Amino acid sequence: MDKAPAPPARGRAQISDRGRAERRLGLILAAPAVVVMLLVTAYPLLNALWLSLFSYRLTAPDDREFVWFANYATALSDGLFWSDVFTTFLITAITVGVELVIGFGLALVMHRAVFGRRTVRTAILVPYGFVTVISAFAWFFAFDLASGFVNPWFGLGDHAWFSGRWSSLFVIILSEIWKTTPFVSLLLLAGLAQVPGDLGEAATVDGATAWQRLWRVTVPNMKAAIMVAVLFRALDAWRIFDNIFIMTRGQEGTESLSFLTYRQGIERTSIGMGNAVGVLLFLSVLVIAAVFIKGFRVDLSRVRGDR
Repeated sequence: MDKAPAPPARGRAQISDRGRAERRLGLILAAPAVVVMLLVTAYPLLNALWLSLFSYRLTAPDDREFVWFANYATALSDGLFWSDVFTTFLITAITVGVELVIGFGLALVMHRAVFGRRTVRTAILVPYGFVTVISAFAWFFAFDLASGFVNPWFGLGDHAWFSGRWSSLFVIILSEIWKTTPFVSLLLLAGLAQVPGDLGEAATVDGATAWQRLWRVTVPNMKAAIMVAVLFRALDAWRIFDNIFIMTRGQEGTESLSFLTYRQGIERTSIGMGNAVGVLLFLSVLVIAAVFIKGFRVDLSRVRGDR
């Protein structure tokens, strides 16, 4: 008696032929850019790694000592480093979370706009067109005690926004959200355009509410776009520097990892320690990218329903 064929083993999800072809095509198309980036960035990265192994100050170039990984040990055992890690994580978590919610709402508005669609999209994307430095200066002067209009408009009197940790972080985070939410909404808008309209119509016929259609139809089919938006913004927010430099210069407990790298390498001319912190920042970016990619587990061929 013939035995029934054994069911396929539950293991790693199989990738469709179309998925393999698209992956191969993606690698071919990305290869030239990757080669150019490696040529441009390989030497600076390797040089930074090499300099991080020295006790070396720019003011005493002849007094250079090879200390192996002592700079890394010093940084990782310093409370200031971990305080800056927490500050950077706080800024990243809040900005990305708020931008994802607001950006999704703006993407829905742009996607469903019937009249003046181009005008609506242009108005929403205007903040992203500003240079970050200009945007930071604008927010600084708006909340500044001497020249700002926020306090008079809201009756806050002589409240100094940049004299405390949490009020300073509030302005920094607010400026980041205003500047980069349009970027998130643009990525999510592209994801909304890929959601098949017949799925929503079928859900409506089955009696699903608007909220159920959103969470059970729209969002699952936008998983790839959400991953790209969250990943790009998280990596960008983790390297925040401009707003902090212009508004507080790292004072009042607002120093980020990028600013710590600048402070050690430029202000204190400690080239070895500055490069060590920079390498740790680079490694943390790689870890964040790996966690997001593994966490979302997006297979574009499966998102489309290919077999």
